[in-house]
Amino acid sequence: MHNPPRTSAARSVPAGLAAATLVLATACSSSGDGGGTSQDADTYTWWDPYPQHSEGSAWAERVDDCGERAGVEIERTASDTTDLTNRALLAAQEGTSPDVILLDNPAVPTLADTGMLATVGELGLEVGAVDENLLAAGVVDEKTYGIPIGANTLAIYYNAEILDGAGVDPESIGDWESLTGALARVVDNGDKGITFAATGTEEGSFQFLPWFWGAGADLHDLDSPEAVKALELWDGWLAEGYAPESVINNSQNTTWEEFSTGEFGFAVNGTWQVNSAAEADFDTGVIQIPAQGGGTAPAPTGGEFIVAPLQAETDRYDVTRQIVECMTTPEGFVETATTFAYYIPPTAEGQEALLEKQPELEPWVQAVRDAKGRTSDNLGTDYPEISEPMWTAVQNALSGSATPAEALKQAQADAEAATGR
Repeated sequence: MHNPPRTSAARSVPAGLAAATLVLATACSSSGDGGGTSQDADTYTWWDPYPQHSEGSAWAERVDDCGERAGVEIERTASDTTDLTNRALLAAQEGTSPDVILLDNPAVPTLADTGMLATVGELGLEVGAVDENLLAAGVVDEKTYGIPIGANTLAIYYNAEILDGAGVDPESIGDWESLTGALARVVDNGDKGITFAATGTEEGSFQFLPWFWGAGADLHDLDSPEAVKALELWDGWLAEGYAPESVINNSQNTTWEEFSTGEFGFAVNGTWQVNSAAEADFDTGVIQIPAQGGGTAPAPTGGEFIVAPLQAETDRYDVTRQIVECMTTPEGFVETATTFAYYIPPTAEGQEALLEKQPELEPWVQAVRDAKGRTSDNLGTDYPEISEPMWTAVQNALSGSATPAEALKQAQADAEAATGR
């Protein structure tokens, strides 16, 4: 039985939210032009952040197919992630929201906070099979808004030839001490240790979070002793020459370019580099990012949620539900994963189906199972206000302008001022 959706349009969007520069997607970048919306009974509007997938692409055909199955035509508009979120906020103010939006997961609480999104319960959607750690990014005040169409995350790629030469068994790396010891052996053997992205953007926070969480730190407390340990780890690697100073400016793309030279033993990067790793001029492998004391550190989840804005014409919701369900069946999750080559299905059934086709993705399935949403812990719209001071602290510590403890103390003060917590 379906719960009746709310019939009102979203309440007025606060001007500060509509004007804000929101958290950028960390898995991939894109750019493109957007379009308008239509309320034709046989046409449903769809916005997504994939302008690189133009009309006629496998992704565009997949979207069209879900419309055909629901008996309607889909009018698709693609624009870059930040523009898409700001356009969605503006459309809510103007009463011109599309029927369906694919949205970078940290932005879901921002849109939900305005009251412009229907909950999954209101649309009659079932989410019980979705992994809780992935669904959490769309939960605000115990209400769920949307469904992840897939997830990506971080792990550590390694150059098997370099590790062999240094006498390093990648399976022996299970905590920070063993990883640092492996870096020392690689560097002592004449190669470079590890590269990662510590740039002063959301990508820097995205890459720091596994170490931050892996030390037991919490985003509500940026200057905790655990947080300081995480930043001291990175700072120590630079001081010892285990990581290059270029990490301060590295994006995830430039990190991969460094690793692709064949000079580094290790690189922190994501699921989206699977194909590039397979095509490298050297043998590669993947290990999980270790927690400080052992085990796997939670890495942040990347990827989009499929959400449904509220509509004045509530009779549209039944078809909207059918479109969303087309994207979120076990088969649909696998199709998304294989279309993009960097998404892991968010359900156990979908993950198992993917592994039947691509068993080499098992390390990434495990990484996603251990991952954590950036807006989890009920951070919601506070996350961007915490992330920026955190990446600034990383920059200040690695550049030598402050100690890790000093940098994080300032970060916590800035985060408290920004969030009012």
